Amino acid sequence: MMSPQERTARFSATPEYLHTRIDHFLIKQDIGISRTYLQKLIKDGHVLVNNKTVKPNYRLRLNDEIVVNIPPPAELEILPENIPLDIIYEDSSIIVINKPAGIVVHPAGGNYSGTIVNALLYHCKDLTGIGGKERPGIVHRLDKDTSGVLVAAKNDHSHQHLSKQFKMRKVEKRYIALVAGVVKKESGTIEVPIGRDIKDRKKISPKTRRAKTAVTHFKVIERFKNASLLEIKIETGRTHQIRVHLSHFKHPVLGDVQYGGKIMRNWNNINIPRQMLHAERLGIIHPATERYMEFKAPMPEDIDKLLYFLTFNLVHHKAG
Repeated sequence: MMSPQERTARFSATPEYLHTRIDHFLIKQDIGISRTYLQKLIKDGHVLVNNKTVKPNYRLRLNDEIVVNIPPPAELEILPENIPLDIIYEDSSIIVINKPAGIVVHPAGGNYSGTIVNALLYHCKDLTGIGGKERPGIVHRLDKDTSGVLVAAKNDHSHQHLSKQFKMRKVEKRYIALVAGVVKKESGTIEVPIGRDIKDRKKISPKTRRAKTAVTHFKVIERFKNASLLEIKIETGRTHQIRVHLSHFKHPVLGDVQYGGKIMRNWNNINIPRQMLHAERLGIIHPATERYMEFKAPMPEDIDKLLYFLTFNLVHHKAG
Protein backbone atom coordinates (compact mmCIF):
# COMPACT_ATOMS: atom_id res chain seq x y z
CA MET A 1 0.00 0.00 0.00
CA MET A 2 1.26 3.45 -0.88
CA SER A 3 2.24 5.60 2.09
CA PRO A 4 0.37 8.92 2.59
CA GLN A 5 3.46 10.90 1.66
CA GLU A 6 4.28 9.00 -1.50
CA ARG A 7 3.35 10.73 -4.76
CA THR A 8 2.45 9.18 -8.10
CA ALA A 9 2.62 10.91 -11.48
CA ARG A 10 1.18 9.36 -14.65
CA PHE A 11 1.87 10.23 -18.28
CA SER A 12 1.18 8.91 -21.75
CA ALA A 13 3.72 9.17 -24.57
CA THR A 14 2.28 11.42 -27.28
CA PRO A 15 3.64 11.61 -30.86
CA GLU A 16 5.96 14.59 -30.18
CA TYR A 17 7.90 12.46 -27.67
CA LEU A 18 8.33 9.43 -29.92
CA HIS A 19 11.84 7.96 -29.43
CA THR A 20 12.65 10.45 -26.63
CA ARG A 21 14.68 9.03 -23.75
CA ILE A 22 12.51 8.38 -20.69
CA ASP A 23 14.73 10.49 -18.42
CA HIS A 24 14.69 13.43 -20.85
CA PHE A 25 10.90 13.13 -21.17
CA LEU A 26 10.30 13.16 -17.42
CA ILE A 27 12.62 16.12 -16.86
CA LYS A 28 10.32 18.14 -19.13
CA GLN A 29 7.18 17.13 -17.21
CA ASP A 30 7.80 19.45 -14.26
CA ILE A 31 7.20 17.01 -11.41
CA GLY A 32 9.27 19.00 -8.93
CA ILE A 33 12.38 16.84 -8.53
CA SER A 34 15.95 17.25 -9.70
CA ARG A 35 17.49 15.56 -12.73
CA THR A 36 19.87 13.56 -10.53
CA TYR A 37 17.10 12.33 -8.22
CA LEU A 38 14.88 11.46 -11.19
CA GLN A 39 17.57 9.29 -12.74
CA LYS A 40 18.01 7.56 -9.38
CA LEU A 41 14.27 6.82 -9.27
CA ILE A 42 14.48 5.20 -12.70
CA LYS A 43 17.49 3.08 -11.73
CA ASP A 44 15.82 2.05 -8.46
CA GLY A 45 12.70 0.83 -10.26
CA HIS A 46 10.31 3.60 -9.23
CA VAL A 47 9.52 4.47 -12.86
CA LEU A 48 7.41 2.00 -14.84
CA VAL A 49 6.63 1.96 -18.54
CA ASN A 50 3.68 -0.28 -19.33
CA ASN A 51 4.08 -1.79 -15.83
CA LYS A 52 7.74 -2.70 -16.41
CA THR A 53 10.94 -1.14 -15.09
CA VAL A 54 13.22 0.51 -17.64
CA LYS A 55 16.68 2.01 -17.89
CA PRO A 56 17.25 5.80 -18.13
CA ASN A 57 18.10 5.45 -21.83
CA TYR A 58 14.82 3.73 -22.71
CA ARG A 59 13.24 5.47 -25.73
CA LEU A 60 9.52 6.05 -25.69
CA ARG A 61 7.10 4.40 -28.06
CA LEU A 62 3.74 5.83 -29.02
CA ASN A 63 1.13 5.56 -26.24
CA ASP A 64 3.56 4.18 -23.68
CA GLU A 65 2.01 4.51 -20.22
CA ILE A 66 4.48 5.94 -17.72
CA VAL A 67 4.04 5.83 -13.95
CA VAL A 68 6.45 7.60 -11.60
CA ASN A 69 6.30 6.65 -7.91
CA ILE A 70 8.01 9.34 -5.88
CA PRO A 71 8.88 7.99 -2.41
CA PRO A 72 8.37 10.11 0.69
CA PRO A 73 11.39 12.17 1.73
CA ALA A 74 14.15 9.96 3.04
CA GLU A 75 14.96 10.15 6.71
CA LEU A 76 17.77 12.66 6.97
CA GLU A 77 21.15 11.18 7.80
CA ILE A 78 22.97 14.51 7.69
CA LEU A 79 23.47 15.83 11.21
CA PRO A 80 22.46 19.35 12.26
CA GLU A 81 25.41 21.54 13.21
CA ASN A 82 25.44 24.82 15.07
CA ILE A 83 27.08 26.78 12.27
CA PRO A 84 26.21 30.52 12.31
CA LEU A 85 24.00 31.72 9.47
CA ASP A 86 23.88 35.29 8.15
CA ILE A 87 20.11 35.41 7.63
CA ILE A 88 18.80 38.03 5.22
CA TYR A 89 15.13 36.99 5.41
CA GLU A 90 13.09 34.17 6.90
CA ASP A 91 9.45 33.14 7.22
CA SER A 92 7.52 29.84 7.40
CA SER A 93 8.12 29.13 3.69
CA ILE A 94 11.68 30.17 2.87
CA ILE A 95 14.98 31.20 4.38
CA VAL A 96 17.41 33.49 2.57
CA ILE A 97 21.02 33.67 3.72
CA ASN A 98 24.22 35.47 2.83
CA LYS A 99 26.51 32.51 2.15
CA PRO A 100 30.15 33.12 3.04
CA ALA A 101 32.95 31.99 0.74
CA GLY A 102 34.73 28.78 1.70
CA ILE A 103 31.70 26.69 2.66
CA VAL A 104 29.94 24.20 0.40
CA VAL A 105 26.16 24.23 0.08
CA HIS A 106 25.41 20.54 0.53
CA PRO A 107 27.31 17.38 1.52
CA ALA A 108 29.10 15.55 -1.28
CA GLY A 109 32.03 13.26 -1.91
CA GLY A 110 31.85 11.68 1.55
CA ASN A 111 32.02 15.07 3.29
CA TYR A 112 28.87 15.20 5.39
CA SER A 113 29.66 18.01 7.78
CA GLY A 114 30.41 21.71 7.83
CA THR A 115 28.00 22.57 5.00
CA ILE A 116 25.15 25.04 4.61
CA VAL A 117 22.75 22.06 4.79
CA ASN A 118 24.14 21.08 8.22
CA ALA A 119 23.61 24.66 9.38
CA LEU A 120 20.07 24.81 7.96
CA LEU A 121 19.10 21.54 9.65
CA TYR A 122 20.14 23.02 13.00
CA HIS A 123 18.36 26.32 12.43
CA CYS A 124 15.20 24.95 10.76
CA LYS A 125 14.01 22.09 12.93
CA ASP A 126 11.38 20.86 10.45
CA LEU A 127 13.38 21.27 7.24
CA THR A 128 11.97 19.08 4.50
CA GLY A 129 13.97 16.30 2.86
CA ILE A 130 12.21 16.57 -0.48
CA GLY A 131 15.40 17.64 -2.25
CA GLY A 132 16.98 14.28 -1.35
CA LYS A 133 18.54 13.25 1.93
CA GLU A 134 21.77 15.13 1.13
CA ARG A 135 20.10 18.32 -0.15
CA PRO A 136 17.08 19.09 2.05
CA GLY A 137 15.46 22.37 1.03
CA ILE A 138 18.15 23.19 -1.52
CA VAL A 139 16.81 24.59 -4.82
CA HIS A 140 19.99 26.16 -6.20
CA ARG A 141 23.68 26.31 -5.39
CA LEU A 142 26.64 28.62 -5.20
CA ASP A 143 30.18 27.34 -5.67
CA LYS A 144 32.18 26.76 -2.48
CA ASP A 145 34.24 29.91 -2.99
CA THR A 146 31.38 32.11 -4.24
CA SER A 147 29.64 34.25 -1.64
CA GLY A 148 26.19 35.81 -1.61
CA VAL A 149 22.44 35.32 -1.64
CA LEU A 150 21.13 31.77 -1.31
CA VAL A 151 17.47 30.78 -0.82
CA ALA A 152 16.27 27.48 0.65
CA ALA A 153 12.77 26.03 0.92
CA LYS A 154 11.24 25.11 4.29
CA ASN A 155 8.42 22.87 3.05
CA ASP A 156 7.41 20.71 0.08
CA HIS A 157 5.26 23.34 -1.61
CA SER A 158 7.98 25.97 -1.43
CA HIS A 159 10.57 23.52 -2.75
CA GLN A 160 8.46 22.64 -5.80
CA HIS A 161 7.46 26.27 -6.40
CA LEU A 162 11.04 27.58 -6.24
CA SER A 163 12.46 24.66 -8.22
CA LYS A 164 10.02 25.45 -11.02
CA GLN A 165 11.05 29.12 -11.02
CA PHE A 166 14.72 28.20 -11.40
CA LYS A 167 13.93 25.64 -14.08
CA MET A 168 11.76 28.09 -16.05
CA ARG A 169 14.40 30.85 -15.68
CA LYS A 170 12.00 33.13 -13.85
CA VAL A 171 14.54 34.03 -11.18
CA GLU A 172 16.47 37.31 -11.26
CA LYS A 173 20.15 36.62 -10.52
CA ARG A 174 22.77 39.36 -10.32
CA TYR A 175 26.44 38.91 -9.44
CA ILE A 176 29.47 41.10 -8.90
CA ALA A 177 32.78 39.91 -10.36
CA LEU A 178 36.31 41.31 -10.23
CA VAL A 179 38.10 40.15 -13.37
CA ALA A 180 41.59 40.33 -14.81
CA GLY A 181 42.24 42.88 -17.55
CA VAL A 182 40.41 45.97 -18.73
CA VAL A 183 37.07 45.10 -20.33
CA LYS A 184 36.70 47.53 -23.22
CA LYS A 185 32.99 47.06 -24.00
CA GLU A 186 30.57 48.89 -21.70
CA SER A 187 28.26 45.88 -21.73
CA GLY A 188 27.65 42.72 -23.67
CA THR A 189 26.37 39.16 -23.74
CA ILE A 190 28.35 35.94 -23.72
CA GLU A 191 26.28 33.17 -25.26
CA VAL A 192 28.48 30.09 -25.46
CA PRO A 193 27.09 26.57 -24.85
CA ILE A 194 29.02 24.66 -22.17
CA GLY A 195 29.21 21.24 -20.58
CA ARG A 196 31.63 18.76 -19.02
CA ASP A 197 35.07 19.19 -20.59
CA ILE A 198 36.08 16.42 -22.97
CA LYS A 199 39.44 15.87 -21.25
CA ASP A 200 38.79 16.95 -17.64
CA ARG A 201 35.46 15.86 -16.11
CA LYS A 202 35.97 18.17 -13.13
CA LYS A 203 35.87 21.22 -15.38
CA ILE A 204 33.11 22.84 -17.42
CA SER A 205 34.04 23.99 -20.90
CA PRO A 206 32.78 24.91 -24.38
CA LYS A 207 34.84 21.89 -25.48
CA THR A 208 32.24 19.29 -24.60
CA ARG A 209 30.23 16.52 -26.16
CA ARG A 210 26.97 17.61 -24.48
CA ALA A 211 26.82 21.39 -24.74
CA LYS A 212 23.96 23.19 -23.02
CA THR A 213 22.77 26.70 -23.70
CA ALA A 214 24.38 29.26 -21.39
CA VAL A 215 23.74 33.02 -21.47
CA THR A 216 25.65 35.59 -19.41
CA HIS A 217 25.14 39.37 -19.58
CA PHE A 218 27.78 41.75 -18.24
CA LYS A 219 28.11 45.46 -17.59
CA VAL A 220 31.26 47.35 -16.55
CA ILE A 221 30.87 49.09 -13.20
CA GLU A 222 34.45 50.32 -12.89
CA ARG A 223 37.76 49.91 -14.69
CA PHE A 224 41.19 49.84 -13.07
CA LYS A 225 44.68 49.76 -14.56
CA ASN A 226 44.59 46.02 -15.24
CA ALA A 227 41.32 44.82 -13.74
CA SER A 228 37.58 45.44 -14.09
CA LEU A 229 34.58 45.30 -11.80
CA LEU A 230 31.56 43.79 -13.56
CA GLU A 231 27.87 43.40 -12.88
CA ILE A 232 26.75 39.99 -14.12
CA LYS A 233 23.22 38.80 -14.90
CA ILE A 234 22.63 35.22 -15.98
CA GLU A 235 19.67 33.76 -17.85
CA THR A 236 20.79 30.19 -17.30
CA GLY A 237 22.29 28.66 -14.18
CA ARG A 238 24.81 26.18 -15.51
CA THR A 239 27.54 24.83 -13.24
CA HIS A 240 30.48 27.29 -13.11
CA GLN A 241 28.79 29.30 -15.90
CA ILE A 242 30.04 32.78 -14.99
CA ARG A 243 33.59 31.61 -14.33
CA VAL A 244 33.78 29.61 -17.56
CA HIS A 245 32.24 32.37 -19.69
CA LEU A 246 34.50 35.09 -18.31
CA SER A 247 37.56 32.90 -18.80
CA HIS A 248 36.44 32.19 -22.37
CA PHE A 249 36.02 35.97 -22.77
CA LYS A 250 39.72 36.32 -21.77
CA HIS A 251 38.83 38.06 -18.52
CA PRO A 252 38.95 35.33 -15.85
CA VAL A 253 37.67 36.03 -12.35
CA LEU A 254 40.51 37.11 -10.06
CA GLY A 255 41.46 34.27 -7.73
CA ASP A 256 39.91 31.59 -9.94
CA VAL A 257 42.75 29.11 -10.33
CA GLN A 258 40.57 26.45 -11.97
CA TYR A 259 39.62 28.58 -14.97
CA GLY A 260 42.23 31.33 -14.90
CA GLY A 261 45.36 29.40 -14.01
CA LYS A 262 47.67 29.56 -10.99
CA ILE A 263 48.53 33.18 -11.77
CA MET A 264 45.07 34.13 -10.51
CA ARG A 265 46.01 33.08 -6.97
CA ASN A 266 48.93 35.49 -6.77
CA TRP A 267 47.76 38.10 -9.25
CA ASN A 268 50.10 41.11 -9.43
CA ASN A 269 51.80 39.81 -6.28
CA ILE A 270 48.50 40.06 -4.41
CA ASN A 271 47.41 36.92 -2.58
CA ILE A 272 43.80 36.21 -3.62
CA PRO A 273 42.61 33.08 -1.78
CA ARG A 274 39.30 32.61 -3.61
CA GLN A 275 37.49 33.70 -6.75
CA MET A 276 36.23 37.28 -6.50
CA LEU A 277 32.63 36.40 -7.35
CA HIS A 278 29.64 37.45 -5.25
CA ALA A 279 25.93 36.73 -5.73
CA GLU A 280 24.71 40.21 -4.90
CA ARG A 281 20.98 39.99 -5.64
CA LEU A 282 18.30 37.33 -6.01
CA GLY A 283 14.73 37.99 -7.07
CA ILE A 284 12.01 35.34 -6.72
CA ILE A 285 8.25 34.97 -6.57
CA HIS A 286 7.43 34.10 -2.97
CA PRO A 287 5.91 30.58 -3.00
CA ALA A 288 3.18 31.45 -0.48
CA THR A 289 2.24 35.06 -1.31
CA GLU A 290 3.01 34.90 -5.07
CA ARG A 291 4.62 38.34 -4.72
CA TYR A 292 7.99 39.26 -6.21
CA MET A 293 10.71 39.71 -3.59
CA GLU A 294 14.32 40.74 -4.08
CA PHE A 295 17.14 40.10 -1.63
CA LYS A 296 20.59 41.67 -1.51
CA ALA A 297 23.84 40.61 0.15
CA PRO A 298 26.42 43.34 0.92
CA MET A 299 29.85 43.19 -0.65
CA PRO A 300 32.04 40.79 1.34
CA GLU A 301 35.09 42.10 3.16
CA ASP A 302 37.68 40.38 0.96
CA ILE A 303 36.32 41.89 -2.27
CA ASP A 304 35.98 45.27 -0.55
CA LYS A 305 39.63 45.17 0.49
CA LEU A 306 40.79 44.29 -3.01
CA LEU A 307 38.67 47.10 -4.45
CA TYR A 308 40.22 49.51 -1.96
CA PHE A 309 43.70 48.43 -3.03
CA LEU A 310 42.86 48.79 -6.72
CA THR A 311 41.31 52.21 -6.14
CA PHE A 312 44.22 53.73 -4.26
CA ASN A 313 47.15 51.94 -5.84
CA LEU A 314 46.25 51.74 -9.52
CA VAL A 315 44.99 54.29 -12.04
CA HIS A 316 41.29 53.78 -12.63
CA HIS A 317 38.22 55.48 -14.05
CA LYS A 318 34.47 55.00 -13.94
CA ALA A 319 32.62 53.26 -16.73
CA GLY A 320 30.91 55.64 -19.15
